Amino acid sequence: MDTSTSVTNGSSLQISQFTLMGLSGIHEWQHWLSLPLALLYLLALGANLLIIITIQHETMLHKPMYHLLGILAVVDIGLATTIMPKILAIFWFDAKAISLPECFAQIYAIHCFFCMESGIFLCMAVDRYIAICRPLQYPSIVTKAFVFKATVLRNGLLTIPVPILAAQRHYCSRNEIEHCLCSNLGVISLACDDITVNKFYQLMLAWVLVGSDMALVFSSYAAILHSVLRLNSAEAVSKALSTCSSHLILILFFYTGIIVLSITYLAEKKIPLIPVFLNVLHNVIPPALNPLVYAVRMHKLRLGFQRLLGLGQDVSK
Repeated sequence: MDTSTSVTNGSSLQISQFTLMGLSGIHEWQHWLSLPLALLYLLALGANLLIIITIQHETMLHKPMYHLLGILAVVDIGLATTIMPKILAIFWFDAKAISLPECFAQIYAIHCFFCMESGIFLCMAVDRYIAICRPLQYPSIVTKAFVFKATVLRNGLLTIPVPILAAQRHYCSRNEIEHCLCSNLGVISLACDDITVNKFYQLMLAWVLVGSDMALVFSSYAAILHSVLRLNSAEAVSKALSTCSSHLILILFFYTGIIVLSITYLAEKKIPLIPVFLNVLHNVIPPALNPLVYAVRMHKLRLGFQRLLGLGQDVSK
């Protein structure tokens, strides 16, 4: 270990920075891999900014469902921006060093945005369930306070202990993280002291937040499916399912990615590159994919895009 990366802490040494090793084993391909990643990042920024501006500009989109899309767009920009500039700097300029405060801040941002995305999908599922199955109660349940508590407040607060617990560990010898970003488990595995409490809180967060969100999301859509299939009108069934289909596509993609990541993490010792690569993709593909799915599946949003971009469509018709 380079002694320039350590400082004295009592009678022992304390690491002052970590080294992100990138995609170990394929360093010669990193420059080529960076090109599609950079394009995905630019697509995520441009498409999500377009959604935010369109929703803000078009008064017909000032409804809870579209407000949720706007929040999702902000979260997607935040998630992609948290990791992609550093990854591209590693690939292009070999800028592997990252200070401890920067690393812990990245850990918090990743966990916060990731859990917020899960919370938004839960709000979307509840929104569609109330709109279809309990329409008279919709105005009293789906409010700005409900959305704020379920997405921003809950996830922002419950993820704070993750970087705090990581910062309390003592890093005295190893400083090389076998990843492109500061993952919590990758960082705390370098600690010289006991990390049981860190692993326990990480597991609890996964089950309490993401696990419960996943269960509630699929329960909501099961209730929606059961309700619409009881309708006598084929047109009403088609309309109800159409309003849910775009949400369901993204939700299935998001949670499938989580499951695949969990499975590959268990096999990390045998195939160490795969979990790292999938983790990077899971943090950049959904932000780029989400706006495209909504642009294709949601008629009013498409019309809003056309009007904002001056393509000659009149959304008032």
